[in-house]
Amino acid sequence: MSTLENLIDIPNTPQFQELLSKDLKRISLIYFWTSWAEPCVQMNKVVEGLAKAYPKLLALRVEAEEQADISDSFDINSVPTCLVIQGHALLARIEGGDAAQLTESIAKYLGSKSSAAPQSTTSQPPAPPSSETQEQLEARMRNIMNQSAVVLFMKGEPDTPRCGFSRTAVALLREKNVKFTHFDILSDESVRQGLKTLNDWPTFPQFIVNGEFVGGLDVVKEMKESGEFDDVFSG
Repeated sequence: MSTLENLIDIPNTPQFQELLSKDLKRISLIYFWTSWAEPCVQMNKVVEGLAKAYPKLLALRVEAEEQADISDSFDINSVPTCLVIQGHALLARIEGGDAAQLTESIAKYLGSKSSAAPQSTTSQPPAPPSSETQEQLEARMRNIMNQSAVVLFMKGEPDTPRCGFSRTAVALLREKNVKFTHFDILSDESVRQGLKTLNDWPTFPQFIVNGEFVGGLDVVKEMKESGEFDDVFSG
Protein backbone atom coordinates (compact mmCIF):
# COMPACT_ATOMS: atom_id res chain seq x y z
CA MET A 1 0.00 0.00 0.00
CA SER A 2 1.18 3.50 -0.81
CA THR A 3 1.48 6.36 1.67
CA LEU A 4 1.00 8.89 -1.14
CA GLU A 5 -2.45 10.47 -1.12
CA ASN A 6 -2.56 10.62 -4.93
CA LEU A 7 -1.55 6.97 -5.48
CA ILE A 8 -4.51 4.70 -4.86
CA ASP A 9 -4.99 0.94 -5.20
CA ILE A 10 -8.44 0.28 -6.64
CA PRO A 11 -10.48 -2.36 -4.78
CA ASN A 12 -13.65 -2.23 -6.88
CA THR A 13 -15.37 -0.59 -9.83
CA PRO A 14 -17.58 1.85 -7.85
CA GLN A 15 -14.58 3.45 -6.13
CA PHE A 16 -12.74 3.64 -9.43
CA GLN A 17 -15.65 5.47 -11.05
CA GLU A 18 -16.08 7.76 -8.04
CA LEU A 19 -12.44 8.82 -8.01
CA LEU A 20 -12.36 9.55 -11.73
CA SER A 21 -15.58 11.56 -11.65
CA LYS A 22 -14.57 13.85 -8.76
CA ASP A 23 -12.56 16.19 -10.96
CA LEU A 24 -12.92 15.77 -14.72
CA LYS A 25 -10.19 18.36 -15.37
CA ARG A 26 -7.57 16.47 -13.40
CA ILE A 27 -4.91 14.44 -15.21
CA SER A 28 -5.18 10.79 -14.17
CA LEU A 29 -2.85 7.84 -14.69
CA ILE A 30 -4.52 4.43 -14.70
CA TYR A 31 -1.93 1.71 -14.26
CA PHE A 32 -2.98 -1.88 -15.03
CA TRP A 33 -0.71 -4.51 -13.52
CA THR A 34 -0.52 -8.08 -12.18
CA SER A 35 1.68 -9.66 -9.54
CA TRP A 36 2.98 -12.36 -11.87
CA ALA A 37 4.16 -10.17 -14.75
CA GLU A 38 7.85 -9.33 -14.27
CA PRO A 39 7.78 -6.03 -16.21
CA CYS A 40 5.29 -4.73 -13.64
CA VAL A 41 7.98 -4.83 -10.93
CA GLN A 42 9.84 -1.98 -12.63
CA MET A 43 6.69 -0.12 -13.61
CA ASN A 44 5.42 -0.18 -10.01
CA LYS A 45 8.44 1.93 -9.06
CA VAL A 46 7.98 4.20 -12.07
CA VAL A 47 4.33 4.91 -11.28
CA GLU A 48 5.10 5.56 -7.62
CA GLY A 49 7.91 7.92 -8.65
CA LEU A 50 5.57 9.83 -10.95
CA ALA A 51 2.91 10.14 -8.25
CA LYS A 52 5.54 11.54 -5.89
CA ALA A 53 6.98 13.91 -8.49
CA TYR A 54 3.56 15.22 -9.60
CA PRO A 55 1.25 15.79 -6.60
CA LYS A 56 -1.51 17.04 -8.94
CA LEU A 57 -1.54 13.67 -10.74
CA LEU A 58 -4.15 11.11 -9.71
CA ALA A 59 -2.51 7.69 -10.06
CA LEU A 60 -4.80 4.66 -9.84
CA ARG A 61 -3.35 1.15 -9.65
CA VAL A 62 -5.69 -1.50 -11.04
CA GLU A 63 -4.90 -5.22 -10.65
CA ALA A 64 -5.90 -6.25 -14.17
CA GLU A 65 -7.19 -9.74 -13.41
CA GLU A 66 -8.87 -9.03 -10.07
CA GLN A 67 -10.65 -6.00 -11.57
CA ALA A 68 -11.60 -7.68 -14.85
CA ASP A 69 -14.60 -5.41 -15.46
CA ILE A 70 -12.39 -2.32 -15.42
CA SER A 71 -9.77 -4.02 -17.62
CA ASP A 72 -12.41 -5.06 -20.14
CA SER A 73 -13.90 -1.58 -20.28
CA PHE A 74 -10.51 -0.19 -21.36
CA ASP A 75 -9.69 -3.13 -23.66
CA ILE A 76 -6.61 -4.15 -21.65
CA ASN A 77 -4.91 -7.08 -23.39
CA SER A 78 -1.52 -7.07 -21.71
CA VAL A 79 0.28 -5.78 -18.62
CA PRO A 80 1.73 -3.42 -17.77
CA THR A 81 -0.53 -0.93 -19.54
CA CYS A 82 -0.79 2.72 -18.55
CA LEU A 83 -3.52 5.12 -19.61
CA VAL A 84 -3.26 8.87 -19.22
CA ILE A 85 -6.70 10.47 -19.21
CA GLN A 86 -8.43 13.73 -18.47
CA GLY A 87 -12.14 13.45 -17.83
CA HIS A 88 -13.44 11.15 -20.55
CA ALA A 89 -10.58 11.88 -22.94
CA LEU A 90 -7.75 9.40 -23.49
CA LEU A 91 -4.51 11.37 -23.79
CA ALA A 92 -2.01 8.50 -24.04
CA ARG A 93 -1.87 4.72 -23.94
CA ILE A 94 1.45 3.05 -23.11
CA GLU A 95 1.66 -0.74 -23.36
CA GLY A 96 4.72 -2.52 -21.99
CA GLY A 97 7.42 -1.34 -19.64
CA ASP A 98 8.29 1.89 -21.42
CA ALA A 99 9.01 4.22 -18.50
CA ALA A 100 10.49 6.89 -20.75
CA GLN A 101 7.33 7.21 -22.85
CA LEU A 102 5.13 7.27 -19.74
CA THR A 103 7.29 9.92 -18.08
CA GLU A 104 7.23 12.05 -21.22
CA SER A 105 3.45 11.77 -21.44
CA ILE A 106 2.95 12.88 -17.84
CA ALA A 107 5.45 15.71 -18.25
CA LYS A 108 3.65 16.86 -21.39
CA TYR A 109 0.41 17.48 -19.50
CA LEU A 110 1.73 18.38 -16.04
CA GLY A 111 5.06 20.05 -16.80
CA SER A 112 8.61 18.69 -16.73
CA LYS A 113 10.06 17.52 -13.43
CA SER A 114 13.67 16.49 -12.94
CA SER A 115 12.64 14.14 -10.13
CA ALA A 116 10.34 12.13 -12.36
CA ALA A 117 10.70 8.38 -12.81
CA PRO A 118 13.96 6.84 -14.08
CA GLN A 119 14.44 5.70 -17.64
CA SER A 120 13.29 2.16 -18.35
CA THR A 121 15.90 -0.55 -18.70
CA THR A 122 13.65 -2.33 -21.20
CA SER A 123 13.73 -1.54 -24.89
CA GLN A 124 11.01 -1.51 -27.48
CA PRO A 125 11.52 -3.80 -30.47
CA PRO A 126 12.11 -2.08 -33.81
CA ALA A 127 9.12 -1.69 -36.09
CA PRO A 128 9.08 -3.79 -39.24
CA PRO A 129 10.07 -2.04 -42.46
CA SER A 130 7.30 0.23 -43.72
CA SER A 131 8.08 -0.90 -47.27
CA GLU A 132 6.90 -4.44 -46.55
CA THR A 133 4.08 -5.39 -48.93
CA GLN A 134 1.02 -7.39 -47.93
CA GLU A 135 2.37 -10.37 -49.87
CA GLN A 136 5.73 -10.15 -48.08
CA LEU A 137 3.99 -9.89 -44.70
CA GLU A 138 1.85 -12.95 -45.40
CA ALA A 139 4.91 -14.92 -46.52
CA ARG A 140 6.72 -13.89 -43.33
CA MET A 141 3.78 -14.91 -41.14
CA ARG A 142 3.50 -18.29 -42.86
CA ASN A 143 7.23 -18.87 -42.35
CA ILE A 144 6.76 -18.25 -38.63
CA MET A 145 3.72 -20.57 -38.57
CA ASN A 146 5.88 -23.32 -40.09
CA GLN A 147 8.97 -22.87 -37.93
CA SER A 148 8.03 -25.95 -35.86
CA ALA A 149 5.24 -28.52 -35.54
CA VAL A 150 3.50 -26.41 -32.88
CA VAL A 151 3.76 -22.62 -32.77
CA LEU A 152 2.12 -20.41 -30.16
CA PHE A 153 1.47 -16.77 -31.04
CA MET A 154 1.29 -15.14 -27.62
CA LYS A 155 1.86 -11.95 -25.68
CA GLY A 156 5.28 -12.03 -24.09
CA GLU A 157 7.65 -14.96 -23.58
CA PRO A 158 6.73 -18.43 -22.24
CA ASP A 159 8.52 -17.74 -18.93
CA THR A 160 7.30 -14.13 -18.74
CA PRO A 161 3.87 -13.95 -20.39
CA ARG A 162 2.24 -10.54 -20.56
CA CYS A 163 -1.38 -11.54 -20.29
CA GLY A 164 -3.28 -14.17 -18.33
CA PHE A 165 -4.56 -15.91 -21.46
CA SER A 166 -1.03 -16.40 -22.79
CA ARG A 167 0.10 -17.68 -19.41
CA THR A 168 -2.74 -20.24 -19.43
CA ALA A 169 -1.86 -21.30 -22.99
CA VAL A 170 1.77 -21.95 -22.08
CA ALA A 171 0.74 -23.89 -18.96
CA LEU A 172 -1.64 -26.03 -21.01
CA LEU A 173 1.02 -26.96 -23.57
CA ARG A 174 3.59 -27.67 -20.88
CA GLU A 175 1.12 -29.77 -18.91
CA LYS A 176 0.61 -31.89 -22.03
CA ASN A 177 4.39 -32.03 -22.65
CA VAL A 178 3.95 -30.47 -26.08
CA LYS A 179 7.16 -29.13 -27.62
CA PHE A 180 6.49 -25.74 -29.16
CA THR A 181 8.08 -22.54 -30.35
CA HIS A 182 6.52 -19.15 -29.80
CA PHE A 183 6.27 -15.68 -31.30
CA ASP A 184 5.66 -12.57 -29.18
CA ILE A 185 3.03 -10.64 -31.13
CA LEU A 186 3.70 -7.54 -28.99
CA SER A 187 7.11 -7.33 -30.68
CA ASP A 188 5.68 -6.89 -34.17
CA GLU A 189 2.49 -4.93 -34.77
CA SER A 190 2.35 -5.95 -38.45
CA VAL A 191 2.27 -9.63 -37.53
CA ARG A 192 -0.15 -8.98 -34.70
CA GLN A 193 -2.69 -7.32 -36.98
CA GLY A 194 -1.93 -9.51 -40.00
CA LEU A 195 -2.63 -12.76 -38.17
CA LYS A 196 -6.10 -11.55 -37.22
CA THR A 197 -6.92 -11.37 -40.94
CA LEU A 198 -4.91 -14.38 -42.11
CA ASN A 199 -6.43 -16.74 -39.55
CA ASP A 200 -9.78 -14.95 -39.32
CA TRP A 201 -9.40 -14.84 -35.53
CA PRO A 202 -9.41 -11.52 -33.63
CA THR A 203 -7.68 -12.46 -30.37
CA PHE A 204 -4.54 -14.05 -28.94
CA PRO A 205 -3.08 -16.49 -28.11
CA GLN A 206 -3.36 -18.44 -31.36
CA PHE A 207 -2.31 -22.09 -31.70
CA ILE A 208 -0.70 -23.33 -34.92
CA VAL A 209 -0.15 -27.03 -35.69
CA ASN A 210 1.77 -28.13 -38.76
CA GLY A 211 1.44 -24.67 -40.26
CA GLU A 212 -2.34 -24.50 -39.81
CA PHE A 213 -4.36 -22.41 -37.38
CA VAL A 214 -6.33 -24.68 -35.00
CA GLY A 215 -7.92 -22.13 -32.69
CA GLY A 216 -7.64 -19.80 -29.75
CA LEU A 217 -7.42 -20.66 -26.06
CA ASP A 218 -11.11 -21.55 -25.59
CA VAL A 219 -11.08 -23.86 -28.62
CA VAL A 220 -7.95 -25.67 -27.44
CA LYS A 221 -9.36 -25.98 -23.92
CA GLU A 222 -12.41 -27.67 -25.39
CA MET A 223 -10.12 -30.01 -27.34
CA LYS A 224 -8.44 -30.97 -24.09
CA GLU A 225 -11.75 -31.65 -22.36
CA SER A 226 -13.16 -33.67 -25.28
CA GLY A 227 -10.01 -35.75 -25.73
CA GLU A 228 -9.36 -34.32 -29.19
CA PHE A 229 -6.22 -32.45 -28.05
CA ASP A 230 -3.80 -35.38 -28.28
CA ASP A 231 -4.89 -36.28 -31.80
CA VAL A 232 -4.52 -32.72 -33.05
CA PHE A 233 -1.26 -31.78 -31.33
CA SER A 234 0.55 -35.08 -31.91
CA GLY A 235 -0.56 -35.41 -35.52
